[in-house]
Amino acid sequence: MNVHLTRTRALLTGAALLLAAAPTAYATLAEADSSARAPERGAPYVETQLFFGTQRPDGGPAVTDKQFMAFVDTEVTPEFPDGLTVQTGRGQWRDAGGKIESERSYELILLYPVGRAAASDRRIEEIRRVYEKAFGQEAVGRVDDRARVDF
Repeated sequence: MNVHLTRTRALLTGAALLLAAAPTAYATLAEADSSARAPERGAPYVETQLFFGTQRPDGGPAVTDKQFMAFVDTEVTPEFPDGLTVQTGRGQWRDAGGKIESERSYELILLYPVGRAAASDRRIEEIRRVYEKAFGQEAVGRVDDRARVDF
């Protein structure tokens, strides 16, 4: 038998076997992927992250930990008594003059039910305005996202 013809038959047979098995392989991968998903838990919530800088654009002293925690105690906790999280970090952003500012910062995380989103939004915007005015800040960053929460 011709060696070329034997190789051609072998290649065609291999290709046919691969094509025949491909749908099975894809179905198996799809089944494994769908079964690996965790069940949805918790209730629909909104997660709001607020980013507070500490450097003052006018060159005044930076906001201290004591000042920031007093702000949280007086301005945030009364509006969100069910709980919150404060994290410290280092951040940077481009100010209104185009300068990149690096500074110590705080991230405040709030979780609240979707049904209370409108009322919470008003409270959060007031918290941002109060911080900007009290500490001479150009802005307080805000990120909102939907989440499923279970306590």
